[in-house]
Amino acid sequence: MRLGLFVALLMTAIAAVAGSAQGVHAAAGGFKTPAVGAHPKYVYIGSASPLPSLTVFGCQTRTIANPLEACYGPDQIQRAYGFKPLLDQGLTGAGRTIVIVDAFQSPTLQQDLALFDTAFNLPAPNLQIIAPDGLTPFNPADANQVGWSAEISLDVQWSHAVAPGANLVVVLAKSDDDADILSATKYALDHKLGDVLSQSFGEAEQCVLPAIAAEEHQVFDAMVAQNWTLFASSGDDGAAQPTCDGSEVFKAASSPASDPDVTGVGGTQLNATPVVLNATHTAIVDPGGQYVGETTWNEFDEYGAAGGSGLSVLFKRPDFQAPVTDSKSRVVPDVSYNAAINGGVIAFWGVPFGVGAAFRFGGTSAGSPQWSGLAAITDQLAGSRVGNINKTLYKLGKKNQSQYFHDVTTGDNSFPPVVGFSAGPGFDDATGWGSPIASALVPAIAKPGNG
Repeated sequence: MRLGLFVALLMTAIAAVAGSAQGVHAAAGGFKTPAVGAHPKYVYIGSASPLPSLTVFGCQTRTIANPLEACYGPDQIQRAYGFKPLLDQGLTGAGRTIVIVDAFQSPTLQQDLALFDTAFNLPAPNLQIIAPDGLTPFNPADANQVGWSAEISLDVQWSHAVAPGANLVVVLAKSDDDADILSATKYALDHKLGDVLSQSFGEAEQCVLPAIAAEEHQVFDAMVAQNWTLFASSGDDGAAQPTCDGSEVFKAASSPASDPDVTGVGGTQLNATPVVLNATHTAIVDPGGQYVGETTWNEFDEYGAAGGSGLSVLFKRPDFQAPVTDSKSRVVPDVSYNAAINGGVIAFWGVPFGVGAAFRFGGTSAGSPQWSGLAAITDQLAGSRVGNINKTLYKLGKKNQSQYFHDVTTGDNSFPPVVGFSAGPGFDDATGWGSPIASALVPAIAKPGNG
């Protein structure tokens, strides 16, 4: 192996186990009732411990058209979505706090984050971990807990990658039961823990107990009243969601992304330029990350996954959506972000194979924390919390979508046997307004009068 170039070769001692890790770990929304699911998609790409002076993984040097598949590091994503000019101006989310609600725990979280920061030259964040109802002992034999541990490490690393100056608070529910997730969210509200909330989980609205759904909406209303900005992932089963017993899928929208207080984040497949190394693989010639295009995320044939969307059965169409849809129901998602496994983001996660293991992650789980980073940067620029941004997003999208968003016009999110929604010009039910052009969108949201 040449210095700094990590290729996705599995170590012999873990080849059999790693082979299973190459498969997709589907979101478990509704698998047990009531429970939410947050099992991101991941593929093992290699070990990076100890780290060399130049950390570039083999998949970063490939395009999504390459049979070996591509991945992206923070520099590439920062460039593709327009964060680099903001970061260069010192807009890093400094002074703002992102609250990440998850369940169970990730026992290697802090070590994973330290490796991520070292590998990609990011500053160590102010990270706080809180388990208000008690920390559930980690059981590595429990696939559900393992899935959540992946989610936690992904959420922390990629909110940090976008907003490297923001404070991070991880609030861990004792389980993924709806009531426990709600308790953790309410704790964040009651203790005024932050400015932005990231929720990379969900389940079919029909699987949420009515009393829980009503109380959750009250908590979100209270957060919006305090000018929090709320995000949630729209799911990884296309226009479908797992039934409440997990036996099949049906057409449904994901909660909490469907709440009108929340900005629902759908999925795309990003096509950005790869990293180019010199002939000896000892230096970067081109850091890559130039935006080429996007399509609706749908890797059903390869990975059994696609970007979530749907029409709510709990919420009527909010006023901000009236100009763009004839539906009488709340439409999800509002916006989108890269969620593909081919073109996934790199994160370190030490639970399966030990500290130092790196994976490329996909799923709309990756989008919510990165949009949360965008909101933290916006708060920093505005000098105060910008609060619920949905009205502003739709106002800007109607005014000049191409200035503020990458309009995703191709693909659909069908998830057999459920027929999905197709993307098209302007706002659509598959990808909402599309993905951010942060260099233009952040100042526009922060501008007084755009709320």
